Amino acid sequence: MSALGALFLRDVRIAIRVGGGAMIGVLFFMTVVTLMPFAIGPDLALLQRIGPAILWLGALLASLLALDRLLSADQEDGSLDLLVMGTAPLELAVAVKALAHWLTTALPLVIVTPLLALFLNLDLAATGAVAATLLAGTPALTFIGLIGAGLTVTLRRGGLLLPVLILPLAVPVLIFGVSASNAAVVGPVPFGTPFTILCALTLMSLVVGPFAAAAALRAGQE
Repeated sequence: MSALGALFLRDVRIAIRVGGGAMIGVLFFMTVVTLMPFAIGPDLALLQRIGPAILWLGALLASLLALDRLLSADQEDGSLDLLVMGTAPLELAVAVKALAHWLTTALPLVIVTPLLALFLNLDLAATGAVAATLLAGTPALTFIGLIGAGLTVTLRRGGLLLPVLILPLAVPVLIFGVSASNAAVVGPVPFGTPFTILCALTLMSLVVGPFAAAAALRAGQE
């Protein structure tokens, strides 16, 4: 456990240092959301209606943008080989790396969501619903991305292939995240129904993601 804790702290420090990439996703997220009102126009009712979808789409694209750094840096400096051959279970090691990645790249997206919701004319209820769904759904995006990162880390230019592999798997998370956000605002479906499915998708990804990524890494090292 001490080794896994050290791995977690190492990944967090690398991500938050200058050039570590933790803020790239936040800046991209802010750029997408702030440009959307200029593209759509001054229709406040329309912005309020599609605001949750815009926030979720921006968060999805920002998450995909940051996934390339999940395992590629370890592959470049050789530390990935140490993780594969180490005494700690590889499934736990990659799960810890994914948790550190979510904490430094996806959680900041949730934190800035209330601020960006002002640009989309969202009220307090809609803002809280979107933030809650992002908090519940972004771990699924990270752990689904972990599978793609494990499959592409040993490939040349695998970072270009990673979003293509991950995007179809992330579509259900996007659908139920937006559905839950809209249900909290306009209904008619109760908020709890799509939100429960979204939480189930996250729990499933937390279980399947580390095992699938570890299997892909072992196969890639052979």
